[in-house]
Parts: sequence; structure tokens; C-alpha cells
Amino acid sequence: MTIDPSPSLFDTPPPAVDGDDRTPLLPVRHPNQDLFICDVLDAIPKDDMASMEHPVFSLSTKPDNRTRRYEHNGNVIEIIPSGKGLATIHDKDILIYCISQLVAKMNQGEQPSRTVRLQAYDMLVATNRQTSGEGYRLMADALTRLRGTTVRTNIQTGGIEETRIFGLIEEAKITRKTFDGRMLDLEITLSEWVYRSVISKNVLTLHRDYFRLRKPFERRMYELARKHCGMKDEWKIGLELLQKKCGSNSPIRVFRALVKKVCEHDAEHGHFPDYAVTMDDDVILFRNRSGLKASPPIAASAGDDAPYIDSETMHDAKTAAPGYDVYALYDEWVSWWHDMGKPELKSPAGAFLGFCKKRHERKPLR
Repeated sequence: MTIDPSPSLFDTPPPAVDGDDRTPLLPVRHPNQDLFICDVLDAIPKDDMASMEHPVFSLSTKPDNRTRRYEHNGNVIEIIPSGKGLATIHDKDILIYCISQLVAKMNQGEQPSRTVRLQAYDMLVATNRQTSGEGYRLMADALTRLRGTTVRTNIQTGGIEETRIFGLIEEAKITRKTFDGRMLDLEITLSEWVYRSVISKNVLTLHRDYFRLRKPFERRMYELARKHCGMKDEWKIGLELLQKKCGSNSPIRVFRALVKKVCEHDAEHGHFPDYAVTMDDDVILFRNRSGLKASPPIAASAGDDAPYIDSETMHDAKTAAPGYDVYALYDEWVSWWHDMGKPELKSPAGAFLGFCKKRHERKPLR
């Protein structure tokens, strides 16, 4: 994928109506979003690991009508546009929201389905998009590109490798509109490839500020850092390999300047989610910021029979109860579980996250 190095792609701020064209992050358009989302679990963004690893989405802000081919370590992926162009990394917000909904249902012990029913307004709020008429129009365009973009690949999802040809979504249906034509209720059917990643739990949590990153290139860098660094202390990658994973065909000197600018902005603003990013002699270093230090999956201090909670769920707990020591909350939850007679839990992860959410509701620390 070619990254357009022109200032119009990376440096032009959004319209002044957003109120902040000086920082690398978009403003929080919906500061009270938890009041609008039916469950805080739905607001925890999740992304599938296959598309985080490989450059599936275009980073261009202009219609991108070029077929892409990417090969790495035996994985081959071709992305073929429709007449509307390739799906962009901003279009991916819709997939992230759908994946988040499915994972939330699984955490609550429900059976997921490839068809996700949702309210358009909730999706716009959760992904920090405008809820104006323009916001709905852009979402409709994004659905069209997601449906029209064709992927041909041998990348495994859910432990199965096979050559598949598919769209990123199979279908999108608007089931209800307002009198002025705005969509209210949607049904989105995910591709089998994406759905398989979800039910296999091949997903990772994204920081909410992912949706505030102005530059498509920074979103892609964050995806790679989240996938490879995760909750480790740091991760290094060479400039040429980073360029390949971003899907860029720009000259190396242009790409180097783009990465350098991201590092400079992060040094000034500390805006890059979860990780501090620096570059030294064509090696990019992502260092984990405080609060995401790696911890082993826990089955806990309260005894070997305690419900198992993995490190990814502990990450989610930080979102459900911001400001709290989630490991202390875990010990408290296990004590409560013992006091209740060790009831069988349909979904330990969902039960623990619900506990964290209620604690935050009773006594928010932020």
C-alpha cells in the first residue's frame, strides 16, 4: 500500500469545528459516552490480530483504487478494490466496533453470531465520530467500501490455513431510518474470516484514544505496537520492516521522515496510546507506558480453585474501572466469590468485568 507523503494526508487538521487543530489527537467528541452506550463492556474496543499484523486497510484519505499484494513469512495477501476504492483504516472502525460487540457477548456467556445488530448512533459515539448528517453519510460510504473490498489470502484465522477470497463484511442492511433519511438500526454480517478470529479469541484490546489519532499512519503504527509489544516492556523494529508492515511503497527517505515526525510529536505531546515511540539509527522503539506492565495470567492469590482470568481481561478491567488497581479488585472479587459459596460462573471474564464496572459506577476515580 502506498502511503501518500503529501502534507494533505498527514498534516492537514480536521475542520475547525472540532475545536483543536494543534495537537496530534482529535478532541473527545462524546465525553459522556458511557451514558449513551448500553453497557461499558461494549465500549471496550477489540481488534482482530490478523488485520493488525498485515496491511489490509488503505492509509490514504483519498480514493485508493490500486490492488495491493503483501508477502511475509509465507503469508500472502492481496487486497482488491471495488469501484469505490479500498476500505481505509478509518473504515475499520466499524469492524472494530462489531468485533467489540461480539467479544462482549462472549464475555457475558452469550452465543455470538456473524450478524451483528446495532444502533448507528452508538457506533458513531463509541468510535469518536461526528453524529451529524455528514457522520451518517460517511459511515454509509465506509460500509460500501468494506463490502466491496476483496481479500485473497492464505493467512490463518482460528488455526486454519486455506486460500480464501472474501469481502471484509458479507452484508450490511439498514433496517430503520429517521424521517430525514438517517440510519438508525443496522445489521452487519461479518466475513467468515473475521468471525473466525473473534470466536477463536484472536483479538486484542485497543486503547480508546486509538479513535482520536488524526493520522492514518499513526493508527497503523499503534496496531503493530499493540500486536507485537503487547504488555511487554518494549519492542524494536527496523525501519524497512516497519515500512513493509505498514504497506508503504514510499521512498525510504520519505518514510523515515514520516516516522521521525511521529516520534517528535510523541516526545512533545505524549499522545501515542499505550506506548512511547522513539527512533534511533533507523530502529524504532516502542516502550510500554506505565499501567500496562506485563503480568502473567492469574488464577490467583486466593487459591488454585479461583476463577482463571487472563492478562487480556485484566487489560479490559483497566478500562472498566479506570484508576483502580485491578489486581486488588481481582483479589476482592475472588474473596466475594468464596463468600458466595463458589458459584459456577458461566463466564468468569464477564463476571469479573461486571464487578469492576459496578465498582467504578459506585465510586469513580477519574
